[in-house]
Amino acid sequence: MRRDLMGPVNVDGSHQSGFEVARLIVNPTQNGLIRAQNRESILGRVGTAGETRRTWKPNVQEKRLFSYALDRHIRVKVTTHALRCIDKAGGIDEYLLKTPYQRMDTEMGLLWKAKIEKLYQELGQAEAFFFSPEEEARIEAGFEEYRAARRAAKKSSSQDPAAEGGAS
Repeated sequence: MRRDLMGPVNVDGSHQSGFEVARLIVNPTQNGLIRAQNRESILGRVGTAGETRRTWKPNVQEKRLFSYALDRHIRVKVTTHALRCIDKAGGIDEYLLKTPYQRMDTEMGLLWKAKIEKLYQELGQAEAFFFSPEEEARIEAGFEEYRAARRAAKKSSSQDPAAEGGAS
């Protein structure tokens, strides 16, 4: 949090002093999932010009990742290394849940992690509902009747109508 001393604006556009305005300044690199990627540099020799510093930036992509916990897509800037980590973890939800707070590099990652943890905690407190064995057997029998009716309808529609019409 950065606090600047700026006063109310006068008619001529100048500020009156002594008035404190709070403003949150977020680093632009903090709005994505950057996984252990910093700007790299080396010293190299190019011809006879002497040493030249070469730099590489991380490979940052803007992606839409689906969150099952939030049941929607999340638009996020992510490095290719973080994408591989997300795939390995099994999705964005699992990646955020498995990554400890100390290893979270960005504020946005911390925000989504807190949201998903809260949703999973609420799901864990929800009361589970189970059917009795008799009720479960009745439901299963209903599904079996439905499947049998679908098989019969499929079988009757697959018979050739021209063969039946030519016999009569």
